[in-house]
Amino acid sequence: MIKKGIILAGGLGTRMSPLTKAVNKQLLPIYDKPLIFYPLSVLMLAGIKEILIIVNKGKLAQFKKVLPNGNNLGIKINYAEQKHPRGLPDAFLVGEKFIGKNNVALILGDNFFYGQSLTKKLKDCVKLNEGATVILHPVKNPSAYGVAKVNKRNKIIKIIEKPKKNFSNLAVTGLYFFDNKVVNLSKKLKLSKRNEVEIVDLLNQYKRKNKLRAEFLGRGGAWLDTGSIKDFYDASAFVAALENRQGLKIACLEEIALKNKWIDKKNILDAIKFYGKCEYTQYLLNLVKKTK
Repeated sequence: MIKKGIILAGGLGTRMSPLTKAVNKQLLPIYDKPLIFYPLSVLMLAGIKEILIIVNKGKLAQFKKVLPNGNNLGIKINYAEQKHPRGLPDAFLVGEKFIGKNNVALILGDNFFYGQSLTKKLKDCVKLNEGATVILHPVKNPSAYGVAKVNKRNKIIKIIEKPKKNFSNLAVTGLYFFDNKVVNLSKKLKLSKRNEVEIVDLLNQYKRKNKLRAEFLGRGGAWLDTGSIKDFYDASAFVAALENRQGLKIACLEEIALKNKWIDKKNILDAIKFYGKCEYTQYLLNLVKKTK
């Protein structure tokens, strides 16, 4: 069972420069909320209450202004600084003490997930006892991603980073579930030509032991990597369209916490004072009215 999660919110964000010269990408808005709310909401939907957010050195204070410690959400948020980006598996080395003897989920801080059955899928994934599970999603341009091929039992039989020849259209998204062996396996990884440890090399270690399984968002699900300006604004437009049509908010952290019974009406009222007069606050006010 997975009870701990890591959000990797480091990186230089060079593809979005000059916006990211002063502000971390994960604090920029996807419609009406900071980007960091979206990966955090995914871990919360999975039922994970202990979370480590890994940020760039010197950026800690910015994040703590938005997400102090998680008490207001009924969860516990820890922070760690990454001196410089060294690849995704470095998250397990930075977070070794936080992970301890537990299994762990990892989500990239710039990934956006949406789907009608997303919560159920996440609840299934956190039941993991051994091995690793990755979330796959079909894409039109697989050569831009890590790509996997699966057998009929959803076991991954081939996985390559940015393949030159297409053998599958299933991209590896930025959401992973690992057993506790992930820490020691990450320590054994060698630096690639990019001078980083690579997530595909880590996943291949699990694949060689026949312990790498795939799950899928499904046809109605959406996965967006907000790495570039275009992707960032595509995600923002997607959220705006859905929220304005449905009148429901995506990644409203207080709403998720309330549904999970981690907080009560008083916490929502405190959140309203914290956010001040804004559209998000109005949504929280409507939540309070509906809460008995």
